[in-house]
Amino acid sequence: MKVDELRVLEADELAIRLKSSRRELYELRFKHAVGQLENSSQISKVRHDIARIMTVLRERDFGIGPSEPQEEERQAQTAAVAVAEQPVEEEGEAEAKPKRGRRAKKEASE
Repeated sequence: MKVDELRVLEADELAIRLKSSRRELYELRFKHAVGQLENSSQISKVRHDIARIMTVLRERDFGIGPSEPQEEERQAQTAAVAVAEQPVEEEGEAEAKPKRGRRAKKEASE
């Protein structure tokens, strides 16, 4: 399972995959304890899959990655509208406003 495949899935589908992966990990650990597991590397593969799913979910919580493919398109359109609506400052207005750095604040307070 690749991260790119997971990022295009919806949250409910990711939750289903997370639950099934955790169940699979439980079964693999049980088989390992009983001695029926032939390939113990399966345990680490499932653990990595769980970590990938949880990472994608956390990215969406923090707003790092796109939460849904359609939402990414909406954000791009919103950004384009916001850029188009910003007023353009004239050169004279920008020069009239002095910059207020630390020294300007100190001198103003004294």
